[in-house]
Amino acid sequence: MIQSKKISKKYGKAEVLNIESLDIPTGESFGLVGNNGAGKTTYFNILLDLIRPTTGKIINNNVEVNKSEDWKTFTGSFIDESFLIGYLTPEEYFEFIGDLRGMNKADVTKFLAQFDEFFNGEILGKRKYLRDLSKGNQKKAGIVAAMMGNPQVIILDEPFANLDPTTQIRLKKMIKEITDNREVTLLISSHDLTHVTEVCERIVVLDKGNVVKDIKTSTKTLKELESYFSV
Repeated sequence: MIQSKKISKKYGKAEVLNIESLDIPTGESFGLVGNNGAGKTTYFNILLDLIRPTTGKIINNNVEVNKSEDWKTFTGSFIDESFLIGYLTPEEYFEFIGDLRGMNKADVTKFLAQFDEFFNGEILGKRKYLRDLSKGNQKKAGIVAAMMGNPQVIILDEPFANLDPTTQIRLKKMIKEITDNREVTLLISSHDLTHVTEVCERIVVLDKGNVVKDIKTSTKTLKELESYFSV
């Protein structure tokens, strides 16, 4: 379980995040939506100890994230291309991440084979550095790297952005397979209400850093979200 308690973040007098309490149970597929500046990425950055909260704490499976790095052994994430190492090829990058996750070269090769359709012949064997790939292909590499080593928690910020429609459909299929087949806690932020309602069983709406809706996904959720954001 991921527990957020009295989390706030201020820059000067401006408060960009204020979450009194938010619990995400183990195995839940959790979606975070909101307009630009709502606090979605700020929350993920605090969860990954990339920035420190002004107040409060986040506990990831009994580990307080800014007090210990033990959570890193079971957490995979991709926020943006800054997570990549631009001067490496995708193959080199996957081997590097695999090594961190205790995977040998054969393990990495076997793992990557299941993503042939998702990569669509655009990632491996191209003799390109990650920095030279398109934004969409960089995102593909980052998402797959976040899944290496069978993490218990996967965090993806705007995973559908910059992906073509075919790849978005393939990503949704991948996400559903992951959440259906094993006890993985999946956190996704997205501007795309349709995609997030299709892959997440629970959706929280942030507005100016505050939780304004906490919805168990149903057939009515998309209309509810569209109605809220159209006001």
